[in-house]
Amino acid sequence: MSGFAPRVKAVLGPTNTGKTHLALERLSAHASGIIGFPLRLLARENYDRLVREKGPARVALITGEEKIVPPDARWFSCTVEAMPLDRPVEFLAVDEIQLCADPDRGHIFTDRLLRARGLVETMFLGAETIRPLLARLVPGVFVETRPRLSQLHHAGPTKLTKLPPRSAVVAFSAAEVYAIAEAIRRRRGGCAVVMGRLSPRTRNAQVALYQEKEVDFLVATDAIGMGLNMDVDHVAFAGLRKHDGHRLRPLAPAELAQIAGRAGRGMRDGTFGTTAASPPMEDELAAAVEAHRFESLTQLCWRNSDLDFSGIDALLGSLTTPPGRPGLVRGNDASDLETLSALAREPEIRRRAAGRARLRRLWEACQIPDFRKLADETHTRLCARIFEHVADGGTVPTDFLAAQIAHQDRPDGDMDTLMQRLSGIRVWAYIAARADWVRDAPHWQATARAVEDKLSDALHERLLARFVDRRAAVLLRRLEAGDGSALLSAVTRRGEVVVEGQSVGDLSGFAFHPDPETGGDARKLVLRAARRALHSEMPRRVAAAEDAPDSAFALIAHQRIAWDGHKIARLRPGATALRPQVEMLDSEFLDGAQRERLRARLQRFLDARIETTLAPLFRAEAAAAGDPALRGVLHVLAEALGCLPDGGAHGADPALRARLKPLGVTAGRFALFLPALLKPGPAALRAQLWALREAVAVPAPPPSAGAIALAPPEDWPAGFATAMGWLPAGPVALRADVAERVAAELAYAVRRGAAVLPPGLAGRLGVRGEWVPAVLRVLGYRVVPGAWPGDKAGTGPTDAPAHAAPYGPPAPALLMPLRRRDAPRLTPPVAVPRPAPRAPANTDGPFAALAALIR
Repeated sequence: MSGFAPRVKAVLGPTNTGKTHLALERLSAHASGIIGFPLRLLARENYDRLVREKGPARVALITGEEKIVPPDARWFSCTVEAMPLDRPVEFLAVDEIQLCADPDRGHIFTDRLLRARGLVETMFLGAETIRPLLARLVPGVFVETRPRLSQLHHAGPTKLTKLPPRSAVVAFSAAEVYAIAEAIRRRRGGCAVVMGRLSPRTRNAQVALYQEKEVDFLVATDAIGMGLNMDVDHVAFAGLRKHDGHRLRPLAPAELAQIAGRAGRGMRDGTFGTTAASPPMEDELAAAVEAHRFESLTQLCWRNSDLDFSGIDALLGSLTTPPGRPGLVRGNDASDLETLSALAREPEIRRRAAGRARLRRLWEACQIPDFRKLADETHTRLCARIFEHVADGGTVPTDFLAAQIAHQDRPDGDMDTLMQRLSGIRVWAYIAARADWVRDAPHWQATARAVEDKLSDALHERLLARFVDRRAAVLLRRLEAGDGSALLSAVTRRGEVVVEGQSVGDLSGFAFHPDPETGGDARKLVLRAARRALHSEMPRRVAAAEDAPDSAFALIAHQRIAWDGHKIARLRPGATALRPQVEMLDSEFLDGAQRERLRARLQRFLDARIETTLAPLFRAEAAAAGDPALRGVLHVLAEALGCLPDGGAHGADPALRARLKPLGVTAGRFALFLPALLKPGPAALRAQLWALREAVAVPAPPPSAGAIALAPPEDWPAGFATAMGWLPAGPVALRADVAERVAAELAYAVRRGAAVLPPGLAGRLGVRGEWVPAVLRVLGYRVVPGAWPGDKAGTGPTDAPAHAAPYGPPAPALLMPLRRRDAPRLTPPVAVPRPAPRAPANTDGPFAALAALIR
């Protein structure tokens, strides 16, 4: 079209003015177009948006590390560095054009400002600060100023613990980001983390964590200032100074505004302020940010793009040419220029770079981005090696490329290690994207992308594990909602307490046990949530326990009562050993009335359990109630929990023994007891009650069922064995009923004098054969050696001179009763309660019968 000049338009204004949205609309309205973004993340994000609108076959993505260029592509989303300026398109746009003033990257943006044009329309988007220079350097530019859609208000300093939800905290070093993120995790449940070193995939995952309200806080570097459109209500600066790679300097007001502008999106206002160790923001500075009133830029960074490839020195000279127009200055030397300068000092490189084609390839190799920033010669040597491979039009060896990518393909290590590997794989992704350097570039580009995705996912998981406590975040949000609504909670059958979908601990009976992995502020938060959630659960549990049958309760070790397997009460000594009292275990969730109702229910269970398990004792007591002669005996026996050691004695009243026998009471030679209470069930209960009365721990383990003799463990308290019906008999203790039965049989056997030792005594007594004489001696008998019954002649135990026949085999062993004065006692005499001394006329009182038994 003759005489037609493409329109150049600048759309300027603060953040949240819809500039990017307008540019994408104009891009879509043209038949073809290119838009350049300052970040790979933004290029990818808007590529995806264009694909949804135009289809993947007509949209391209070009960044340093990624190239997706369909044959029929008409719309291009790129980073500013990667914009294909040799491709004619109707529309061209550059975002964040004020970055022309950036000392490190500004020369790229300035080059696009001065040289990049669309055939029909060109649009530059940025801050109002570039307006004067833009009008001077781009004659005829039409400038449109857009106001911010919402307002920014200065909120002043705020403590980390008082920051409102949906806040972003901005720090200016990785160490500060980590420290603040750790503090927010401890006190506020966690946060998402955004830093420039994160890959786009990791950054998007962290942003999604925040956007989906899994966390209410974001901690970021100043990387948040560009292109991250999130639902942030408040931006808090943890510092007002940053190290820009060269020096520590104060943040410019425009930089603060760019970051603070992340607060408030659409028509929703936002606030900004300071937090942590940052000094308060001066009123004048805060007012400038609120009003978006800043000094205009006075110079833009420039580097000559008309390069001289006639020789390496000529190339260096053209790169360092000073600008020839007012308002343009040289910025910092970029890494590509530093790398070229370093390699130009090497004779071999100078020799290999002879000729325009080779020198151009050297310059392209030097432009490999230094993502790793190792501050040594590593990057320079890599660029030199790549140049050696491609200098004469060759390619990077496939084995070498595969090994370098595989070296980065390790998702182990901490966050810093993974970020360093991500930087490394980005370098190789850049190299793999060069079709003129790599054979089968699409394959290697996809391989590098897969490794980057794997590392990105691993880094996201590390960030989650370190800086996010999802449970605390959810609970804190609901607890601080302030709407008075009840927490959604439940207690599973296993006792797990779930509040708002998060497990907070276990409910054991009426005691809440927080998750043992929580501590500090998180533990306090869990307890707060549990108190709210269990407010309605506890009355239901109390009612369920009151209505539960006795079978739902159990008396377990250490004098505890359990309900459905959970300890809820303990025993305390009562008026008598058979009437212990119940005391509820501590629980902050039970009030006084509920505790008393539960205590009464458990007391009924305990009384019933004792009466049922020790029923033979209670029946005997009831049967003897009307007989004064028996009532005292049973009273003392009950106080002794059914077994009174040494309660019988030689010469006891046979008539009284006969009267006790129908009651289930054995008045034996060695003890007064009820055989039924020696069984495992009653014995276990008696052990609990005895230990409670004596204020000692319940001995464990109990004797095995069916045991008739044992060696008492050393940790059994004094008196426990005999109280439980285990009578000391030499090297062992015998169960009382067995001792009485064997002693009675032996007494019958020797009623007329010495008798042959009955066979099988060792088995009946449950002891080893060589122990039999010692056991029998305690029972009141001695063995006269001879042939041991059942053994070969002369192999039996001997503890006396041999008793043998004059001729033939040895005589069998004989059993003889000991004289009374020689008979050892099983136990020291037990003090039996007796009534106070009375007149002789009271010899038939209730204790007289017991006295007759033990005389």
